[in-house]
Amino acid sequence: MAQRKRAATGAATLSLTHPNAAGIDIGSASHFCAVPPDRDEQPVREFGSFTADLQRLVDWLDACNIDTVAMESTGVYWIPLYELLESRGFTVLLVNARHVKNVSGRKSDVLDCQWLQQLMSFGLLHGAFRPGDQICVLRSLTRQRAMILRSQGRFVQHMQKALTQMNIQLANTISDIVGETGQKIVRAILAGERDGLALARLKNSRIHASTEDIAKSLQGNWRSEHLFALKQAVDAFDFCGKQLLECDGQIEAQLQVLRSCQGEPAKGKKRGRARNAPKFDLRTQLFQMCGVDLTRIDGIDVTTALVVVSEVGSDMSRFASDKHFASWLGLCPGTKITGGKVMSGKTKRCANRAAQALRLAAAALRSSKSALGAYYRRMCARMDRAKAVTAAAHKLARLIYAMLTKGEEYTDRGQDYFEERYRQRVLHNLAQRAKTMGMQLVATENPV
Repeated sequence: MAQRKRAATGAATLSLTHPNAAGIDIGSASHFCAVPPDRDEQPVREFGSFTADLQRLVDWLDACNIDTVAMESTGVYWIPLYELLESRGFTVLLVNARHVKNVSGRKSDVLDCQWLQQLMSFGLLHGAFRPGDQICVLRSLTRQRAMILRSQGRFVQHMQKALTQMNIQLANTISDIVGETGQKIVRAILAGERDGLALARLKNSRIHASTEDIAKSLQGNWRSEHLFALKQAVDAFDFCGKQLLECDGQIEAQLQVLRSCQGEPAKGKKRGRARNAPKFDLRTQLFQMCGVDLTRIDGIDVTTALVVVSEVGSDMSRFASDKHFASWLGLCPGTKITGGKVMSGKTKRCANRAAQALRLAAAALRSSKSALGAYYRRMCARMDRAKAVTAAAHKLARLIYAMLTKGEEYTDRGQDYFEERYRQRVLHNLAQRAKTMGMQLVATENPV
């Protein structure tokens, strides 16, 4: 009885922040929608997933004077309805199913859409981040490009498998069979050449392996079924390359649509061109979109900058601070605290493409002579490598946020500057500890 009174008291303190809210449970074949009970004789309805059904759903919500919609979904089934509701002027929130489950009090006989509507009415749900419409176009194209690259990589593995089955050990003499030398040799094999020395002479002068070693690696059984598999793998690889060029053209056109300034970025450090980077001048296009050159940050190349910008956009106003941005990326420490004691600082599990790109960029700082490289190596000395990568990715995310919000270019001060600042912090801490014990820290004339 006491528990019921406490529950009633807690419920009385809640106020309706969204009285005109609706909840939609998205499915692949049908959607369940719930509105406040006083809006219709049948406040819960089921609608199909066809376009005509979605139009009827939106018309019904409009007739019920709904202005805010919370929806829960998996996969991509929510996208058509989300875009339709947004175009009709509704405030749409795609809520995290994990957050819904964490709110206690749900009854077993209540539909999901009714529970969503109730929680949204009291302002207990928050929508997932979704960038602007033009950024969504760039994001879709960039994700499509990543998918094509993954497919192309699988066909490279098929080439290697077919060669290995014929005992063609080309991969043991050259590092990359899809490089200039590897492709010349593979395509010559498909053209009918079987002489190992003739194939080995196709090598580039930069290949370290000798002609004799390459010729030995090209002695195989040349079985017809494996040659057929090799031919199909090469054809599929070429087809993916053609699709990649088409996708790059669409990305370039969309970046021109998103252009916000003119000019070109200042000359930075000379870097080798990323192998899978687009053929056009992506660095200039990103600069004209963002107003700053993100590739000036050590570890951030043009492909990493493209992934981050396509996932977030150049407008950071949706994030209150760099801490909010790092939290959305899943790169900030956890806050599991009980009784004033930190139980765990582990970062949350988050399948964020921008965070994955930043982690790869952070891992590339291992041999960098920059301040960020020194920071990463310092973190590796303090903790395991995975945590150090996350810490460095967190710093990269905060730098990107600062550049996009302030419009200032990043200037690297070098690893010597970082090491000197670290030395000064250590000396300051030692001096403070010595002072608490009634002692004084004295520097020697000839430090070791």
